[in-house]
Amino acid sequence: MILINYFGSVSSKLIAKDFTREQRRDFTIRKEILWESNTATDKEVNVKEAEYIRYYQSNYPSIGYNQLPKV
Repeated sequence: MILINYFGSVSSKLIAKDFTREQRRDFTIRKEILWESNTATDKEVNVKEAEYIRYYQSNYPSIGYNQLPKV
């Protein structure tokens, strides 16, 4: 089941550093489901998540906010 309000483990402090107070007052969030499974175990989901983080390099601070896996 896809939870409409789930955006991962977000660090508000980390994200806030990229936006001014004014910018934080009005912004849009876009969510894209890259992969889903009705049968995957938690371990399989975690492996797939790490795979996508590495692929999109979202663990590089200049690109994304993922802190794991470490660069």
